[in-house]
Parts: sequence; structure tokens; C-alpha cells
Amino acid sequence: MPKAKPVVVVTRKLPELVETRMSELFDVRLNVDDQPMSQAQLVDAVRHADVLVPTVTDRIDAAVISQAGPQLKLIANFGNGIDNVDVKSAMNRAITITNTPGVLTEDTADMTMALILAVPRRLAEGFEVLEHGEWKGWAPTWMLGHRIWGKKLGIVGMGRIGQAVARRAKAFGMSIHYHNRRRAPTHVEEGLEATYWESLDQMLARMDVVSVHCPHTPGTYHLLSARRLKLLRPESYVVNTARGEIIDENALARMLEAGEIAGAGLDVFEHEPAVNPKLLKLARSGKVVLLPHMGSATVEGRVDMGERVIINIKTFMDGHRPPDRVLPSML
Repeated sequence: MPKAKPVVVVTRKLPELVETRMSELFDVRLNVDDQPMSQAQLVDAVRHADVLVPTVTDRIDAAVISQAGPQLKLIANFGNGIDNVDVKSAMNRAITITNTPGVLTEDTADMTMALILAVPRRLAEGFEVLEHGEWKGWAPTWMLGHRIWGKKLGIVGMGRIGQAVARRAKAFGMSIHYHNRRRAPTHVEEGLEATYWESLDQMLARMDVVSVHCPHTPGTYHLLSARRLKLLRPESYVVNTARGEIIDENALARMLEAGEIAGAGLDVFEHEPAVNPKLLKLARSGKVVLLPHMGSATVEGRVDMGERVIINIKTFMDGHRPPDRVLPSML
């Protein structure tokens, strides 16, 4: 008698290619309407699924996990970050967690570099002038921004994405500086000509652009606090394509309003999808470039993520350790 296919519940709509492959391999329950699941729906899912495939928008917290049926053995997260899952609660119930590391590195680094260019060079502001028919022609002192060649880039979190950003920024003539929980290997530093700062505070006070690439954990919540943001120079810029919770958003908005920071490029927000009204107002003034969490939004990236999820599920169901298992040492 053939072995029954595992019941796999997918919380959001995924690329068609990924959903088709999942349907071939598993007894998959798809979210055809792509509406975010309520907590009640997530609870129902964990009660019946062998495998749950959540995304960053799903809060798989202790309350949800406590309702899981005994058959739920794997939460295969569709995403690199795992701050949407209460990993400790899951592990206490012998539920394995996997993610999709690496596949979004280049896409997110591309978007970061776009923001590093867009904010100092006033790209969004320039488009607004064209859109409203206000352009009167070229003038030598009009719409002046700042070059990034020769500027200091301070990277907060020198993991895969941080290093990918550093490679791009180095090609644009920026000098690379970084702060990380652990110092990068010598060959990485030498290849990027990167300077390590043990003190985040000291690095922030000397950078022209600060780009955030660390994960969101209890230890990194408001890592860029009001106190640390005040260390930045008035002509510096802040870019964040990691997680909104890493920056004290209210403090950032206040300092941008007061001219204590030159500008910011943000793809993530502390309470998304809600966006701080002060930031929206600043975006209209040209001081801020805001994007709706689209740093990893490429067709190739989403398909690659889905393929990693499938590999993790299939490997686990075949009785082997999935390649992207999340371990306590990684948190």
C-alpha cells in the first residue's frame, strides 16, 4: 500500500510553478485567495497539518503552536528570517523548523544598493518634479544631491546580505566598514577591504551611510535606538532592508524632521503594513524613500524560495535531516 502523502498547509499564495510541484508531491492545501490567515485559521491549520508553510506575515506564536496536533512535525518557513515563528515553543514540542537562507541574498543586496543611490541622489524627488510638470529645464545648482563615491558605508550585520551589499558598494567606490556580533574571517575582510568596528557606537558616529542587515531578535530590537541614532552626523543617511523593528522608527522620524539626519531609505517598517505617518510626510518632502517590503520580490527569488521549502519538506519526510534546519545556536 503506497504511503499517504503528508498534509501540507501553505498560508499564502506562492508562484504557480511552486504550487504545481507541491501539489504533485504532497497533499497540499493552498491559499487560493492569498488573504492573510487569521489566528483562528492558523490554529486550525496546525491542528490538521503534518507540515505548515508560513510566511513573514504569519505570527506562529506560542498560542498557535500550543494548539498543534501531534502530527505536526515540521514548520517549513517560506523566508530567510524566522522572527515570525516562536522557535523555542516549537522545539519544546519537537517540531522542526526550517527556513530558506541564501536564496534572497543578491535580490535584497540589489535593492539595498538602489536605496543607497536613490536617497543621496534625490531620485524619488526628481520623479515627483516630472510627474507634476514642474521641471523648468536644467540648471547648474538645481536638484543637487551627494555623490556616494568615496563615502564611508557602515554595515550593521555582516552576514550573506551584508557581504553582498559590501561587494556592490565597493564597486561604487565606497569604503566598507562593518559591525557584527562576530568578526568576519580574514579573507572576507581582505577581499572587501573592510574595516571591523567592535563598537557599534563608534562606527555610527563616523559613517556617511548606515545600512542595516542583521536579523530581528530580542537582542536587536531597537538596536538603532534614539541614543544611537543621535550619534549619526547630520549629513548621514540610514538604509534598512532587514526588519523594521531594528530601528526606533519614531526617533528616526523625529530626527529626520529636525534635520539631524540627512535622509533614509526604508523597505521595512516597525509596524508594517502600517507606515508611520511622519515618514510618509517626509517621503513627500524628498527626505525619505519608502518601499513596501519588496527587497526580495523577484520572480527568480520567490521560485528559489519555494524550491528550498520543497526540498526541506521532502528530505524531512524521507526521514533525513533537512538542509535548512534552524538550530538554537543560530538564534
